[in-house]
Amino acid sequence: MAASFHEFDLIHWIREQCPASQAELIGIGDDTAILQPPANHELLLATDMLMEGTHFTFPPATPALAGRKALAVNLSDIAAMAGVPHSALVSLALPRSRGPEFTRSVMQGIIDLSEEFQMQIIGGDTNSWDGPLVINVAIIGTALQSKSIKRSGATAGDWIFMTGECGGSLASHHLMFTPRVKEAATLCKTVTIKSMIDISDGLASDLLHILEESGVGAVLDAAAIPISDDVPVNESEAARLQHALSDGEDFELLFTVSPAEGKRLLKEKPLNINLTHLGEITPEQGAFLRHADGSLSPIESTGWKHQL
Repeated sequence: MAASFHEFDLIHWIREQCPASQAELIGIGDDTAILQPPANHELLLATDMLMEGTHFTFPPATPALAGRKALAVNLSDIAAMAGVPHSALVSLALPRSRGPEFTRSVMQGIIDLSEEFQMQIIGGDTNSWDGPLVINVAIIGTALQSKSIKRSGATAGDWIFMTGECGGSLASHHLMFTPRVKEAATLCKTVTIKSMIDISDGLASDLLHILEESGVGAVLDAAAIPISDDVPVNESEAARLQHALSDGEDFELLFTVSPAEGKRLLKEKPLNINLTHLGEITPEQGAFLRHADGSLSPIESTGWKHQL
């Protein structure tokens, strides 16, 4: 970074953009932030590290979109637990060659999304190096102790639902998606959600996470899976379905409810986005696709996996 712009200049600039507005916290300015959690609420904690060249590239991303995505993926985790985002810590490994405007743009993308979801940036860390941009966000949310939703609550007979569509996210969706925090809150006010996850690794992989944690199986109707318009229409139906199952970074909600609550969702349509009944939870472990002719084929874990 330029000699005229150092770490403390950045901290001062961030603090000017992020004045503390929540009575239950002390934010930037001390060695640690201080949070007083509301009574009878659980604290929800999550963190994600995003790396240039893996989670975004320049172009098509801009610095602001890279920053926005770094916070958005964490907000999606809060949504998956039916929580309310409260605050976040942001750590940056900044390329020395890119200068202060690049840095401010990254942070502005984070700050703008934090304001949209009425949460605070309360601290973090910065370093510079000769490598690519790395952004780590640690998010804090809250949920009523009786309301946070886990992956482990699915039971045989439940109906499986998802919001939105899936597949083709790398076209642009992975940079510009809307975390489903408000949708999760609306769903929880409408029905009792028994298990939930956000679709980050791919519909197939994330369904299998629910099944593993709940000790159950599932059958999805292949024809019901909502395929995004971002999946090329000139591909075969089988290829398009595979995109929907495995591309990942859709950041939609995948959840289960009782059949009675499922019928209520289909009747009331409480969301302003698509809400699709995909299939049912079965007592026997294993996940299968039901095809038009009634035949079943296994659903494999084909989504994104980081190689270590």
